[in-house]
Amino acid sequence: MGTATLWLLPAIPLFGAIVLLLLGRRADGWGHYLGTAAALGSFVVAVVAFVAMLGRADADRAQHLELFTWVPVAQMQVTFGLQLDQLSICFALLITGVGSLIHLYSIGYMSHDPGRRRFFGYLNLFLAAMLVLVLADNFLVLYLGWEGVGLASYLLIGFWYEKPSAATAAKKAFVVNRVGDMGLAIAMMVMFATFGSFDFQTVFAAAPGASEGTLTVIGLMLLLAACGKSAQVPLQSWLGDAMEGPTPVSALIHAATMVTAGVYLIARANPIYDLAPGAQAAVLAVGAVTLLFGAIIGCAKDDIKKALAASTMSQIGYMILAVGLGPAGYAFAIMHLLTHGFFKAGLFLGAGSVMHAMNDETDMRRYGGLRTLMPITFVTFGLGYLAIIGVPPLSGFFSKDKIIEAAFDHGGTTGVLLGVVTLLGAGLTAFYMTRVMLMTFFGERRWKPDTHPHESPAVMTGPMILLALGSVFAGGLFVWGSSLVHWLEPVVGSHHAEPVVPPIVVTGLALTVVAIGVAVAYRKYAESAVPEVAPEPVTVLTRAARKDLYGDAVNEAAFERPGRYLTRALVFVDAKGVDGVVNGTAAAIGGLSARTRRVQTGFVRSYALSMFTGAALVAAALLAVRFW
Repeated sequence: MGTATLWLLPAIPLFGAIVLLLLGRRADGWGHYLGTAAALGSFVVAVVAFVAMLGRADADRAQHLELFTWVPVAQMQVTFGLQLDQLSICFALLITGVGSLIHLYSIGYMSHDPGRRRFFGYLNLFLAAMLVLVLADNFLVLYLGWEGVGLASYLLIGFWYEKPSAATAAKKAFVVNRVGDMGLAIAMMVMFATFGSFDFQTVFAAAPGASEGTLTVIGLMLLLAACGKSAQVPLQSWLGDAMEGPTPVSALIHAATMVTAGVYLIARANPIYDLAPGAQAAVLAVGAVTLLFGAIIGCAKDDIKKALAASTMSQIGYMILAVGLGPAGYAFAIMHLLTHGFFKAGLFLGAGSVMHAMNDETDMRRYGGLRTLMPITFVTFGLGYLAIIGVPPLSGFFSKDKIIEAAFDHGGTTGVLLGVVTLLGAGLTAFYMTRVMLMTFFGERRWKPDTHPHESPAVMTGPMILLALGSVFAGGLFVWGSSLVHWLEPVVGSHHAEPVVPPIVVTGLALTVVAIGVAVAYRKYAESAVPEVAPEPVTVLTRAARKDLYGDAVNEAAFERPGRYLTRALVFVDAKGVDGVVNGTAAAIGGLSARTRRVQTGFVRSYALSMFTGAALVAAALLAVRFW
C-alpha cells in the first residue's frame, strides 16, 4: 500500500459511521452489514499495509502522510498527519482485525435490538477514532483520536440509555476520563512551551536537551492520561460500571481499543520516559498496584462480565508495568497487549454467548453445567481461559512469562519486588479465572426455571472460534525467533542483558504459582456446592474486594465530597460577596438618587428662593473674606 492511501485506514470506518448515523432509520435493514463491511475493509487495508511494510528495509518501513494544514496560528503550525510504523501497524491490525470479528458477532448478538443500526454506527466511530489515535504523527492529532474514543465509549456504554444504570455508567466513564484527558492536555502545553512543536519526531529529537524536571512533568501528565483511558489506579473506577453496555462493547473496549490506548501512549513516548527516571518509576508503581488491585477484585465478583472487567484491569497493569521497565519491557508489553486482544475478546464474546443462552443473566451463581449444552462456547472460552492464566503453549504463557522475566531482570530489591508482584498476579489470575470456568460450565445446574440454555448461532460462534485460534497460536508466532522484539526495535529501542534469574526458573515459578491458584479454586468451587446467594464475607479483604476495594468510596471522600463543599463555598462567596458588593452599590446609588430627587419640586418660587439663598451665601462669603 502506498503512503497516499494511508488515510483509508480510519476513513473507511468513519464513512460507515457517518452513513449509519445520518441516514437514520432508512438504514435499519442493512446498516449492520455496512458497519461490518467497513470494519473488514479497514482490516484489509491494514493487512495490505503490513505486507508492503514487510517488503521494505527497517529504515524505510515508517511512512508519513500529511493530509492538510490543521492549525496555522502564529508559531503553532500543526498539520493533520498520519504515521504508519512498526508500532502503529501492530495496533492497526489488532483494532481492525479483532474489531471486525466483534462487528460480525454483533450481527447475531444485537439481532433483535431496535437500535442495531445506531449501534453499528457507534462501533464504526469507535474504530475510526482509535485508528486516528494510533496513526497520528503528532500529539495534537493523537488528542483528537483520544477524545473521539472517549465520545464513542460514552455512546456505547450508555447505548441502552433508557436504563438509569447505563446512563450513569456512561457519564461516570466520561467524567473520569476527562480527568485523565487534562493530563494529556497539560503535557501538550508543556511540550509546546519547551519544544515549540507537537510533532513526534521534533519532540523526541529535542528531548535530550530538555531538563529532567520538564521531562518528568510531561511523563507524569502522560501517565495520568494513560490511567484514565486504561483504567489504572487511581482512575480505574469506571471500568466495572462500563459493563452496562452491550457485551460486544465490553469486548471492543477491553480487548482492541480503549484500554490499550494508555499502553500505546507510554510506548510511543518512550524517548521521554527513558530520560525521566522519576516518571518511569511512577509508571512501574501504577502498573504493579493495578495488577494486584484488579486481580483481587476479580476474585470476588459473581457477575461474569465484571469478573472479566477486573481481569482486564489487572492484565493492563502487567502491560503498564512492562512499559515502565523501559527498553527491557516495551516490546513485551506490546506482545502481551496483542495476545490479550485475542483471548480477552474471546472471553467477553464467550460471556455474551452464555448470557444470550441464559436470558441475559450475568450472575455466575445461576449458571453451572453449561459445557454439554454449549460445547463451542465451552471450548472457545476454555482456550481463552488457558491462555490468560499462562498455560503453555498458549499465547498468554509466552507474553506474560516475558514480563515476569523482565521484572526480575530489573535487578536489585525493586526487581525482586516486581517479580514477586507479577508472580502473585499470575496466581490470582489462575484462581479467579478457574472460578469463572467452574461456576459457569461445571457443577450443578443452578438455572432459573424459565431458562433453556442453547448454543449461539454460527454468526456468533464463528468469531469466537477464530479468536480462540489466536489465543492458541499468537504467542508462539510473536516469540519464535524474537520476531516481535526485533520488529519493534526501530521504534522502542533494544535491550540486551544477561538475565538475573534464568528464564527456566521463572517459568517454573510461574507455572507452580498458576497450579496453586487453579488447585485452590478447584477445591473451593468444584468440590463444594456453589450457593445461589453469596455468603457473607468472612474476611476484610473479601468484603473490600466485593466493593471494588472502595475505589468509589475513596473518590467520593477525596474528590467528590470536597468538590461539593468547595462549590458551595464558591457559590456563597459569589452570592454574598461578589453579588453583595454589586447589589449593595446599586442599592446605595438608588437610595441616594431617590433622596436627591426630592429636591426637584417643580415650583418656580422654590427654585427662585434657592437661587436667592445661594447668591446671598456667596455674597456673604465674599464680604467675610474681604473684611477678615
